[in-house]
Amino acid sequence: MSDPIDFYFDFASPYGYFASLRIDALAAAHGRSVTWRPILLGAIFKVTGMKPNLEQPLRGEYLTHDVGRIARLTGAPFIFPDSAPVNGVAASRAFYWLTDAHPEQAKLLARALYHAHFGEGRNIGPADVVAEIAEQTLGSLGYDRSAVLAALGDQTVKDRLRGETEQAVARGVFGSPFVLVDEEPFWGWDRLDMLDRWLSSGGW
Repeated sequence: MSDPIDFYFDFASPYGYFASLRIDALAAAHGRSVTWRPILLGAIFKVTGMKPNLEQPLRGEYLTHDVGRIARLTGAPFIFPDSAPVNGVAASRAFYWLTDAHPEQAKLLARALYHAHFGEGRNIGPADVVAEIAEQTLGSLGYDRSAVLAALGDQTVKDRLRGETEQAVARGVFGSPFVLVDEEPFWGWDRLDMLDRWLSSGGW
C-alpha cells in the first residue's frame, strides 16, 4: 500500500480551507489516504522572512478578492471572517490532542473548526470557542468543554504542535496548503489539479 499523503495547513489559511474540502476525496480516487497536519505559519514565517498575506500591500487585497471567487467557483460556504488572520494555536492543539487515538474524529473536528471560521465567519482563535466546537462535534465520544480546555494547556500537546511545525520546516513546507506525495511537494489550492494528474500518471 502506498504511503499516506501529507496535508499541511494552517487554520488561518482560506486556501487551506478550500483544500480541506477536496483533499481526501482526491486522494481516495487514487487509493491513497491523507494524514492531516496543522501547522503554525507564524513560526514558519520567522524562517522565510514572509509576512501574512493579508498584511502585504496589494497581495492582501488580491487574496480577499480571490478567495471569494474560489468560493463562488466551488460552491463552498464562505464568509470572510473579521478575525482574519486568526490565531490557530488552540485549534491546532485540539487536533493533535485527538489525532493519535481518533484520527478520523480529529479530521472531523478540523473540518468543523474550518467551517466555523470560513463557512460561518466565526473567530476560532479563543480556546473557549474551540472547546465549544469540539464538544458539539465530539460529544458522542464523551469529550466535554472542560476536557478540551485541559488538553489545550497540556505541555505534551503544546510540544506536539511545536514539533510538527518544526518537522514541516525541515521538509520544506512554507505555506498553506502544502501537500507532500512521496516527498514531492505541491503548494497551494490551485495545485490540486496538478496533484490529481501526478497521482494518475505516477509523475513526470
